[in-house]
Amino acid sequence: MNYLDRFTPLTYAQAFGDFITQSPTSYHAAENVAHQLTEAGFTRVDQHDQWSNATRAVMVVSGAVIAWQLPEKFSLQSGARIIGSHTDSPSFKIKPVATSTAAGYSQVNVEVYGGPLLNSWLNRDLGIAGQIVTTDGERHLVKTDALMTIPQLAPHLDRSQNDELKLSRQLDYHPIWAVSEADVMAHVCVSDGIDPASVAGADLYAYDTAPYRIYGGADGEDFFCAGRQDNLTSVFASLQAFLSVAEDGGQTDDVLVFVAFDHEEVGSGTPTGASGPILESTLRRIVAASPIAGDEGYWRFIAQSSCISADAGHAVNPNKMDKHDPAHHPILGGGPLLKINAQQRYATDAIGSATWLRAAHQAGVSTQEFVSNNDVPCGTTIGPLTATRFGMTTVDVGVAMLSMHSVREITNPADLLGMARILEAYWMGA
Repeated sequence: MNYLDRFTPLTYAQAFGDFITQSPTSYHAAENVAHQLTEAGFTRVDQHDQWSNATRAVMVVSGAVIAWQLPEKFSLQSGARIIGSHTDSPSFKIKPVATSTAAGYSQVNVEVYGGPLLNSWLNRDLGIAGQIVTTDGERHLVKTDALMTIPQLAPHLDRSQNDELKLSRQLDYHPIWAVSEADVMAHVCVSDGIDPASVAGADLYAYDTAPYRIYGGADGEDFFCAGRQDNLTSVFASLQAFLSVAEDGGQTDDVLVFVAFDHEEVGSGTPTGASGPILESTLRRIVAASPIAGDEGYWRFIAQSSCISADAGHAVNPNKMDKHDPAHHPILGGGPLLKINAQQRYATDAIGSATWLRAAHQAGVSTQEFVSNNDVPCGTTIGPLTATRFGMTTVDVGVAMLSMHSVREITNPADLLGMARILEAYWMGA
């Protein structure tokens, strides 16, 4: 039985929900990917290691993770089949001076990370998670339960809120966490057994502690609701596809590459983002240790490579249909999306489209197209960055989603599993 055949849409969504629960930040997601791959027999390596004997390996760099499987034999026709995603999601990041007081409350000082749908974070049970590095150089992954909330002003005190909500990022999105003077950073540290005096640096974020839910429709399986689906939908789907290929033992002449970057939501211009060196340095080192080593071999290898940039896409919102292109109304349950944009905010062209559709046909999964309304410019992804940096065929795709960048996003379980099946077919040589 094929690895993915063990899943139904419901059980896949449940497994995905568990992955989200265990991955409140990019750092946790990267470690969880590495754990599942090492459990499946992949060798965990470090940037400082020599990789010449690592035919199946995984490497974590802070909040990013990259893994690869080498072919049995390299040739001048070998390339890379890359699936790229990102581990981060819009949120609030804790400031260095983490606590302030006002009117008898202790508050957590935060700044906006990325482009969250801000009002969706109001009145939520929020925890804190991320990484803390101590003065001895040790890195700690931390995660609290719910400990803070962002209270909204009651309508009795401002009757205009139901007609026009205008909130200050500095003043109004300021969580409370105690009704007395208390240091939230010290609390986070003590809760994880860390001496607060030993903290040298911290990258901590707010996350919604509410559990995922699956409901809707006659069978109760139409909607999967949870946070951080942009873009853990693609991280998890590509992970499951990679595990399936590894278990199947299928081999192509290509190097199979899983990469999940960090910091896409803030532009990718970091050492662990898509504009950073992780993917290029990995590909160069793989080729350098192969029989086709050298510049000529490397650039021929790149020319024969391709990348699926897997992110998230917009399903049509029935309450705001005028915001969507009249001829393109992708829906939940209609299959994963092929994302197209004339301004190259997505990297898809006809060659990339054919790559995607071959894989979808082989997997037996229906797909849809997303094109923006001309009056509503779309966002962008890691796709154009990868295409520009390497010059390889790149196609932008994603699972259809409602309420993207909300603290709680909505997808369809069948679409989630369908995405994994298409990605598996691509790696299997479609």
